[in-house]
Amino acid sequence: MVPPPPTNKPHVCLSTILIMSSMALMDAYLVEQNQGPRKIGVCIMVLVGDVCFLIILRYVAVWVGAEVRTAKRGYAMILWFLYVFVLEIKVYFVYQNYKADRSSLDAVARKALTLLLSICVPVLFVVLVAIDHMEYVRAFKKREEIRNRLFWVVVDLLDVLDIQANLWEPQKKGLPLWAEGLMFFYCYILLLVLPCVSLSEISMQGINIVPHKMMLYPILSLVTINVVTLFIRGGNLVFYRDARVSGILMGKNVLAIILKTCSFAQYRSQMQNSTRTFGIELQKNSVPHGRRLPPPAQVIIQDRTPLPELNACGHT
Repeated sequence: MVPPPPTNKPHVCLSTILIMSSMALMDAYLVEQNQGPRKIGVCIMVLVGDVCFLIILRYVAVWVGAEVRTAKRGYAMILWFLYVFVLEIKVYFVYQNYKADRSSLDAVARKALTLLLSICVPVLFVVLVAIDHMEYVRAFKKREEIRNRLFWVVVDLLDVLDIQANLWEPQKKGLPLWAEGLMFFYCYILLLVLPCVSLSEISMQGINIVPHKMMLYPILSLVTINVVTLFIRGGNLVFYRDARVSGILMGKNVLAIILKTCSFAQYRSQMQNSTRTFGIELQKNSVPHGRRLPPPAQVIIQDRTPLPELNACGHT
């Protein structure tokens, strides 16, 4: 195996501590939800799983720390996918335990679970992006524009987590089983894929980052988050009378749809104008370039002028 380049040790330590602390808190939820002999078995299972995860994390986190100062984010995508994949499995079992024991209305613990996810997941994404370590992005304007785009990714993550948190927070009337399962796994897929898309946009452009060309994530988030989650919240509010639906995030979805649609229209008009101006400049530059060439007739006359003198000398 090729040894990794020099790593950023503070970045590796910070990401490792954040990941393992969130995993440990989820393990505490799983252990506390079980009683008797089953509690010991669950404790052994989560410890073995954490040891295996820590072994894998030891190698992946080192490579993530090695690419912090570069334009690549390949191992960051691998680490994000691995972290969310394991974390959401634990969240699913916690959610199922709360669903099986509806008599336990420990609202503080359920709200604390939502708070834990809403802090750890976006913070880890910001750490993996490491915008402050992008030394190759020297223009302050470009760095600020990338930071604004990453802010939208964080807001979208909070939006998805809010949809998912409606499943385990206290509720008077539960949703149908198929609706709950569909909602959980839809949020699961979004948490797995969309942040990786944002990281890949940064990685594919390399050193010459052009923020206005990073349009794949805004298009996907417009459809999968702002439009779909608006319908999910509206359906829960209309059909199931769910009082826990966040009206603020519904307003956020409406505003995001309007703003992103306007930005897409502006981007398209800018691309059309840039194409037209580029074509006009090519036409202007091609005309004087042809006139600067010397006519071939002058060259022929200059080369043949001394010929009569040579012939005269030969006759004498």
